[in-house]
Amino acid sequence: MAQSTTDTLRASPINRIKNVIRVFPAQILTILRGETDRHRAQRDAMTAFSVRCASAALMYLSQIALARWMGSYEYGIYVFVWTWVMVLGGLADLGLGVATIRFIPGYRETGETDLARGVVRGSRWLSVGVATLIMLAGLAGLYLFEPLDSHYMVPAYLALVCIPLYTLTWVQDGIGKAFAWMGLSLVPPYVLRPALLLAAMVAAHEAALPMDANTAVAAAIVATWITGVVQTVLMDRRIKATIGAGVRRYNFPLWLKVSWPLLVINASEFALQSADVLIVSHYMNPTDVAIYFAAAKTMSLILFVHYAVGSSVANQFAALYARGDHSELDRFAREASHWTFWPSLAAGVVLLAMGMPLLWLFGPQFTSGYPVMLILIIGFLFRSAMGPAEFLLNMLGKQKISAAVQVTMAVLTIVLNLILVPLYGLIGAATATSIALATGALLNSIVVSRSLGIEVAIWRNIFRH
Repeated sequence: MAQSTTDTLRASPINRIKNVIRVFPAQILTILRGETDRHRAQRDAMTAFSVRCASAALMYLSQIALARWMGSYEYGIYVFVWTWVMVLGGLADLGLGVATIRFIPGYRETGETDLARGVVRGSRWLSVGVATLIMLAGLAGLYLFEPLDSHYMVPAYLALVCIPLYTLTWVQDGIGKAFAWMGLSLVPPYVLRPALLLAAMVAAHEAALPMDANTAVAAAIVATWITGVVQTVLMDRRIKATIGAGVRRYNFPLWLKVSWPLLVINASEFALQSADVLIVSHYMNPTDVAIYFAAAKTMSLILFVHYAVGSSVANQFAALYARGDHSELDRFAREASHWTFWPSLAAGVVLLAMGMPLLWLFGPQFTSGYPVMLILIIGFLFRSAMGPAEFLLNMLGKQKISAAVQVTMAVLTIVLNLILVPLYGLIGAATATSIALATGALLNSIVVSRSLGIEVAIWRNIFRH
């Protein structure tokens, strides 16, 4: 009887909370030390999420400053041309940025450091070369055909100059993740670049330069090029210390064979992220573009959790697969679903609660974008509920299936935006994007379940944490 009473007391909610509080500091220290693969993945996820949070703060500060100084019309022009930089710069790496996350851990597991060194250099030079060709083709196209309205032309010329170094940071983001260097992977593009952009705009403002789209894109050139150079120098030093500076061996046929489905995935992802902004810019004026962008990017902060977890576990997925440890892979993937969904849900609640004040910071007229946030949260949370399913597929050789799912999402978001934006404006764009996100997430979950035998959907794992 006494033993039963003791067990009851120990099992009481108050005692459970006390136990959690007592062991929490030790658990945090264990994670930070990274004593096991699981702890290292959790540490990487914490690092990635911390960087993303810092990035969100800087992004908000810089974007609010831009919107306030430039006004919604000029800010909308800047959003349009920078969206094209992100799309073209992200596609120029030919999918090699993601492919390195798969290849480098495998080469290190098998001791093929010559191939690891080769894929690092080869992916960099090929990506920057393609990006330079895209820049030159874009400059020639603008000059010969003048496809844009006059107020877009000069910012578009300037924006193209960002593409080569934007692509370099994009591919090095993947290289850093492949080595599990989350800080070196994420801090330059997500913290340093927006900080430099803000600093350049402050300097321009103090110098009494016109606060328009031209000045903003010029500041982006400075920020992008400095970021790319700094990241390259730091990464070269760390790569040399990790795998040496010996012979490099190249296997471009294999790398490109693997990377082209990843390129399709990237293209589809960019379509999913950018089609709404670009289609809104076609049917509506720059002010509407600015309002939609502010609301959508505010709500998309939820996805920081998804990408932070995916970035931190992708190399571990590849390593476990290379070892043939399928039971640990299954357990690890299910656990990653919890890491993704619950923080995303908490972030969504906070963002909706603070949505109106956050939008007001951009300018009073931006609060009209709050309904966009209410609609987009459905798609974002549905995607988070499936965990890092697409990362799992890409790292385990299922990139062609993943590409098919992403293409379906991209086509769906483009078609729905083209139908709904002319009819319902910003609400139509948000609805189209949310439907495409939810559909793609569900398809990814089904594919992972049927092809890998792993249930990543949160409702399949809620009692298995």
